[in-house]
Amino acid sequence: MKMKMKMRSILLIAAASAATFATGSDSRSHSYTPFYPRSSVLFARPSPPTAISCNDDGSNHSAAASVCGIPRGGHIDGATVTSTPSSSNMVAALLSGLSSYMKGAKSDTISLLATTAVVAPICKRLGISNILGFLAAGMALGPNGIKGGLIADVHRTEMLADLGIVFFLFEMGLHINFDTLMSMKKDVFGLGLAQVILTASTVAGIAKLCGLSSAAMVVLGGGLALSSSAFVLQLLKDKQQLETRHGKSSLGVLILQDLAVVPLLVVTPLLAGGGGGLGKAFASAGVAFTMALSALGVCGKFVFDPLFDWVVSAHNQEAFVGLILAIVLGMSFFTEGLGLSNTLGSFVSGMILASSMHKEKIEAEISPFRGVLVGLFFFSVGFEIDLGLVTSQFGLVASIVLAIMAGKGAIITALCRVFGLTLAESLRAGFLLSEVSEFAFVAFRMARSHGILDEASTKLMLTAVSLTMALTPLAEELGARIATSLEKDKSD
Repeated sequence: MKMKMKMRSILLIAAASAATFATGSDSRSHSYTPFYPRSSVLFARPSPPTAISCNDDGSNHSAAASVCGIPRGGHIDGATVTSTPSSSNMVAALLSGLSSYMKGAKSDTISLLATTAVVAPICKRLGISNILGFLAAGMALGPNGIKGGLIADVHRTEMLADLGIVFFLFEMGLHINFDTLMSMKKDVFGLGLAQVILTASTVAGIAKLCGLSSAAMVVLGGGLALSSSAFVLQLLKDKQQLETRHGKSSLGVLILQDLAVVPLLVVTPLLAGGGGGLGKAFASAGVAFTMALSALGVCGKFVFDPLFDWVVSAHNQEAFVGLILAIVLGMSFFTEGLGLSNTLGSFVSGMILASSMHKEKIEAEISPFRGVLVGLFFFSVGFEIDLGLVTSQFGLVASIVLAIMAGKGAIITALCRVFGLTLAESLRAGFLLSEVSEFAFVAFRMARSHGILDEASTKLMLTAVSLTMALTPLAEELGARIATSLEKDKSD
């Protein structure tokens, strides 16, 4: 009896939902034969239905007639199908409607999910990095790819892909607690700070020689000084090198670079107005940073652990996953709302939960979300690679890419030697961190919107930045081979 009542309730809810949806739909002029369930629908045959005509003027407003407005399949009107003289024309009309229905968000969703499903197996069979596979897919399906791009809404795709960085840094934070961070202070506040200042100053000096404005010098210097946390950490994780000396030094540099994103994004819009109020802006950023860390610390001590204990006691996986998502996205939105980087909140919340007794379960549950979204991020990076621009200005693009990677690699290698790493370890860190960060996209686009960089310069830099990311796996492999050769010669 209970099962029968549940089935009846489900049918009633479905019927009510359909009627509600139909009420908001446009009425169509056609005849339709609806289905009327009796009260004993599970046991008795319904009485013969009566055709209902839906008028253009909407004069028939009965609940039964409202189902005439429900779109079917590819928004094919009943009249269109009924009046079709042959089965071939009927199939053509249905396929045309289906094609129209699938355009836009639906097509984008299927394309993105299918890409994340097939890229990894193909790359494994070819023996190449998954990152390169996603970049190639983004180039092919993005706005500069096949037939002008198969992804209709590039902006929404990029917004979704940005969540991949949020989840990725949260997972990385799970591997680093505050004790670990303090043990890395030499790498973070020594090596990392020195790298950002020296690289930014070098790029700014070159920009000045090229005749660019002071505002452009600051934006380009700050943007190009940053390296990609997503690419570097993914490579270190895949090769299980996070605990190596060059891996820890690279991580320390990346942490400082993520902190440096905050003042860069704060100062960029102010530079467009001549730089007035910089002191006030930095003071505001400092207050926001203090507020964020204080709030996250309070949550970590008094909120997170009790919440997880309470949810785990219910033995409900959905509730556990929901709590993880709420914390990751909530802390990310919190820091972003304060004007800071959204990855700061996710990374710090991961660090807080690194000492939790539920750490391993959290990591296991978040891994699928992180994997799919990070794949979408690499996919969206491929959107920015304009092959037309590369072919038409190959010499210029190649020169910029090589100059960035060689310059950053040399600076980082030299600084690593100063901070006590061996030559082999320094070279590996230098090659690994020679690319430009995903945050450069944000900074350069912001500079374009405020008139600091023009459209042509922005497009050129975004293409160059994307190519440095695409070359990261190759650069890392080259650095590893050179380091191995040096170590072998030294042992001989």
